Amino acid sequence: MSVEENTQEPAAAAAVDGTGEAAAADAVTAAATGTRYPIAPGYRVNVRTGPGTSYRIVRTLPYDQKIPIYCQKPGERVTGPYGTSNLWDNIANGQFVADAYVYTGRDGYIAPRCD
Repeated sequence: MSVEENTQEPAAAAAVDGTGEAAAADAVTAAATGTRYPIAPGYRVNVRTGPGTSYRIVRTLPYDQKIPIYCQKPGERVTGPYGTSNLWDNIANGQFVADAYVYTGRDGYIAPRCD
């Protein structure tokens, strides 16, 4: 079952299935360069304490926000503008957003798995 994890109506989607492999070199490069990834245009996304919609909301990201991704973790499957995925992106200590709302340029892991 999919869950909407936004506060706005969805836009056109591209497939995100969360089954891609992590690219260690890309993750190291992103961490070293301070790469930030954009939230889908027109969306305000909830930041949660864990990888699912049952976790407490910490805050809601404003429109046009760009976020760092320190690591990624599988969790609840969520449908967003970039498809359906069970990946959740760690953007700060104890703060996660659904990857289906983040434009990373590819399906699957782009950062190391969270411990």
